[in-house]
Amino acid sequence: MKPPICEKLGIEFPIFAFSHCRDVVAAVSRAGGFGVLGALAYSPDQLEIELAWIDEHVDGRPYGVDLAIPMNYLGKGGGDAALPANLEKLIPEGHLKFVDALLDEHGIPPLPQELEGKAAKAAGLNVDLESRAQIDVALGHPLVRMFVNALGPPPADIIDACHAKNVLVGALCGSPRHALKQVAAGVDVVVAQGTEAGGHCGEISTMVLIPQVVDAVGPDVPVLAAGGIGNGRQMAAALALGAQGAWTGSIWLTVAEADTHETAVQNILAATSADTVRSRSMTGKPARLLRTAWTDAWADPANPDPLPMPLQGLVFNKAARRFMRTKNKELNGWPAGQVIGAIDRVRPTQEVVLTLVQEWVAATERLGTLLADD
Repeated sequence: MKPPICEKLGIEFPIFAFSHCRDVVAAVSRAGGFGVLGALAYSPDQLEIELAWIDEHVDGRPYGVDLAIPMNYLGKGGGDAALPANLEKLIPEGHLKFVDALLDEHGIPPLPQELEGKAAKAAGLNVDLESRAQIDVALGHPLVRMFVNALGPPPADIIDACHAKNVLVGALCGSPRHALKQVAAGVDVVVAQGTEAGGHCGEISTMVLIPQVVDAVGPDVPVLAAGGIGNGRQMAAALALGAQGAWTGSIWLTVAEADTHETAVQNILAATSADTVRSRSMTGKPARLLRTAWTDAWADPANPDPLPMPLQGLVFNKAARRFMRTKNKELNGWPAGQVIGAIDRVRPTQEVVLTLVQEWVAATERLGTLLADD
């Protein structure tokens, strides 16, 4: 299993694992894949702590860092307009009352007074103030070999800073047109993400999207396939479509090392592939989430529409801090892809990696037997 991206990054398997949990990231890299830490929620100081821990637990193997720097969001340009306190003033009173009524309906109590004033993080919040500081932290760790942006190409100065440190830059896309824009901006690795994927996603399915993106960017740009990949057969299909590796996320939510909230894990293990929905109710941009009473409420045309990023993220995070404390299963969703329908138990990370490899080998050998032997 030696696609060029493996040689370039010095990894054994073309398995890229996105996780917000440092333990999962380290375990995947130790097992021969490439763990990628979702760092949105970390302040620069906390990110330094997380990356230092990963450095000590990957046995010298490389890993990556992922941020969500949107191209367009309310408060772009920084300054006072982007300060959380000022952004919160832009949230309509009707939205706040709607959320309070929804939480009251589900018996969710207010936060204790000592927790009420603590700020919540949201995608698109403090991008101009923190993203460059986060990048500076990441680039101070030599084992970080790739930076990935979840919402299109990162700003030009961030791309230049990464390249100056010989760090690859990747970005997620949902269409061939976006892939070409990313390459033109200087992105090295395109993560083509189908609509089956968890988190921010477009509307084109993975099977259709991957060959279109591969053909659009040409043979010199590595493409990673994302969306609906949870076993070795799907990984073999991604490589057959022209991708150099598989970008995975949802399958790591329930591994033994993950820190996913326990009620979300219960919901994921019980879910079918039909139990996710593409919704703006978490961040303000379309993302695939577990379907819950929260997503249903925001989809109801009788209720307020979700707000733009980052205001909707502020609304969601304030509510989530309340319902997660009570372990409420009806409201507690998670960004998750359709592949969760195949997840039915908690497994160690290393077992998942090795099973992916074994299944990939079996699928590839099975295909080999279909070739005529002249």
